[in-house]
Amino acid sequence: METTELLKRVRRIEIKTRGLSNNIFAGEYHSAFKGRGMAFSEVREYQYGDDIRDIDWNVTARFHKPYVKVFEEERELTVMLLVDVSGSLDFGTIKQMKRDMVTEIAATLAFSAMQNNDKIGVIFFSDKIEKFIPPKKGRKHILYIIRELIDFHPESKKTDISVGLQYLTNVMKRRCTAFILSDFIDRKDFKNAMTIANQKHDVVAVQVYDRRIEELPAVGLMKVKDAETGVEQWIDTSSKAVRKAHHDWWIAQKTALDNIFQMSNVDSVSIRTDQDYVKSLISLFAQRN
Repeated sequence: METTELLKRVRRIEIKTRGLSNNIFAGEYHSAFKGRGMAFSEVREYQYGDDIRDIDWNVTARFHKPYVKVFEEERELTVMLLVDVSGSLDFGTIKQMKRDMVTEIAATLAFSAMQNNDKIGVIFFSDKIEKFIPPKKGRKHILYIIRELIDFHPESKKTDISVGLQYLTNVMKRRCTAFILSDFIDRKDFKNAMTIANQKHDVVAVQVYDRRIEELPAVGLMKVKDAETGVEQWIDTSSKAVRKAHHDWWIAQKTALDNIFQMSNVDSVSIRTDQDYVKSLISLFAQRN
């Protein structure tokens, strides 16, 4: 993409998504994603009802009366975006490509993180780690992320969600909030990797999908191509049996995916490319409060 056109697209996405994060998500994001835990603040004299496990025995011994440690919530978060850049994201039939929506959602989350004074980083993955952007703060860093989201060219077109999750688990030493943005079309089982990642971090799954993946239009013979393998085939969409088989496959996929999220205790939201992702994100934030 030419530099001028790229900068225009970056600017357009910044204006839209920064506005969303400022006007809509400010309070919701802040309350939905808590800090890493509790940080030691001070000590004070023991009061009736205090938890005896909070007693600071060194200070108590020094002053010959009980003192307890006081903790405050650590507000600053590190937010990681795990972005699927496999070939299947380059698909869209109604309003926009799946990849375009993923870019907008990622940018909105990034500006929400910035507004909350959180660090933000990105892991681009296919069936391997394509690029790692370490977490930092600031508008300049976020604009670099948006530029990469728009114009990144992966080496592989295939998908392996486990690879992205395992890299997150290994590379991030301290607990973070990690949004995984994908269509979750993966032939391999990633439940174990997701469970392990969510035990160490706070993982949130954002599925982006196209309307035509759940329902084929009746338009007669259609040539379809697997974006990840390059395999092409003709299907007869005028056949009710073909359309039903496809829909049944989608329902089975969706049920299996929901089960993975449930068993690994991961909050999730599914967003269709022709729908308003703002409403979906707000409902995701609300379910976490």
